[in-house]
Amino acid sequence: MSLFSIDRKKCKRDGRCAKVCPAQIIVLPDPEAFPTIPENREEFCINCGHCAAVCPHGALTLKTMPIAECPDIRYELLPEADQIRQLLMARRSIRFYKDRIVAHGLLEDLIDTARHAPTASNQQQVQWVVFENPAEVNRLASMVIDWTRSMLPLIPDELMAKKMENKIAAWDDGKDQILRGAPHLIVVHSQTDLSFAETNCVIALTYLELYAYAKGLGTCWAGYLTTAAGFHEPLKQALGLPQGHKCFGAVMLGYPQYKYKRIPVRNAAAVTWRS
Repeated sequence: MSLFSIDRKKCKRDGRCAKVCPAQIIVLPDPEAFPTIPENREEFCINCGHCAAVCPHGALTLKTMPIAECPDIRYELLPEADQIRQLLMARRSIRFYKDRIVAHGLLEDLIDTARHAPTASNQQQVQWVVFENPAEVNRLASMVIDWTRSMLPLIPDELMAKKMENKIAAWDDGKDQILRGAPHLIVVHSQTDLSFAETNCVIALTYLELYAYAKGLGTCWAGYLTTAAGFHEPLKQALGLPQGHKCFGAVMLGYPQYKYKRIPVRNAAAVTWRS
């Protein structure tokens, strides 16, 4: 069976499917022919769905994704450029959270949206671990502190060592400066032997946190936990990642305790323009 089928009554033979195919495996032998994929090219398909998505006539159906399962783009729901710019500039890292749980359905919605983030060659290898129990999130933070205590004598940089001492002192004083008392933690991971695994994970997590902001939630990248997850065995076990996988990022998540009113000043972009 071919990778796709063509409804010849609907197909206008405009060649759009062939032009947008990233693998360039779709051909139109002549202006009167219908799109086809030669047998020796089928193995190069990355199953991205571009061909089916671009056809305005609904004439092409991939065998891996029936057209009925591909929802139409609702252009009337897309935000204006100014709205997107405002969202990107207004988003803040949140380090104070309300004592309020995020509904499981909303967490599912975040993941469902983030899975549409682009991945190299459409690998779709990004995987997630969502910690819903605030007590478990707190336990993970304590493990990061344990690792930090053990590493403190080995930190050569005095300023960094002092910074880590302050994190430990704050924890001992009942203040969580690791995961900030967030009720939830979302970890993104992937196989380490795949190309662009880290990049794909970071892009997906960025999708998630921007959508989370649009849904009234707050996030902050959990850098200390991400670093510790690469070295501290008890934390690795607590995350429960599959063999051969690595944590490539994590965000704490919850409802913000404070609402920001202004966009802080940022440095001018360092750009080299070439013409």
